[in-house]
Amino acid sequence: MVVRALIFDVDGTLAETEELHRIAFNKTFAERGLDWVWDRELYRQLLTVTGGRERMEAYADRIGAEGIDAAALHRRKTEFYTGMMTPGSVTLRAGVEDLLRRARSAGLDLAIGTTTSRANVVGLISATLGPDALSWFRSVRTGEDTKRKKPDPEVYRLVLDDLGYDPEECLVFEDSANGLRAALAAGIPTVVTPSIYTGEDDFTGADYVFRTLDEPYSILNFAPDFAFRAVSADIRDLLFCG
Repeated sequence: MVVRALIFDVDGTLAETEELHRIAFNKTFAERGLDWVWDRELYRQLLTVTGGRERMEAYADRIGAEGIDAAALHRRKTEFYTGMMTPGSVTLRAGVEDLLRRARSAGLDLAIGTTTSRANVVGLISATLGPDALSWFRSVRTGEDTKRKKPDPEVYRLVLDDLGYDPEECLVFEDSANGLRAALAAGIPTVVTPSIYTGEDDFTGADYVFRTLDEPYSILNFAPDFAFRAVSADIRDLLFCG
């Protein structure tokens, strides 16, 4: 079956944004007088919980903190994050912009399926591709649209409904095990590009794992029948001949 749409996760996939998120979390904690400091190793552990509010709730439970208004903290954290998301503060990962532009030229639909907030998506796209680039994506589904976060497949099923395509007609790009599990549960073939925080995740089931979208990472262990069941020659050219 021919692929008609490319669907992208955001944090860690389009850009290495998690350090900005971590800084925004720590600024929020300091402002609110909390003695929480999330260093990189702790943050790596916390990223197994999908969603910023959920991540704070999990940490509060972990250390026995009570009376934490995670929703309010998360709103303030989002304000810090979007304030830092200015042109030049972050760049798209290698190969991402080129793939987006070539996919558009080839007539493919683009979509976003993420559990981050819409404000975060708008900030990143505007800062990296320009204020009008969100219109490149036929479907943009975020954490506000779902009741359940990844690894639940809800966000990807919403994107499929928006696009009107079968799962086999789409290709998902992810960076984490939770994202991969969500895409696979929705039945969508998946390419993984591990981020700085997810390199040790288990990517069993991924169709391909690349270091970046312009540098193959490993295809020998992750190439079951992908080229035959999902990817046309044109899509192979998009992925391998950028």
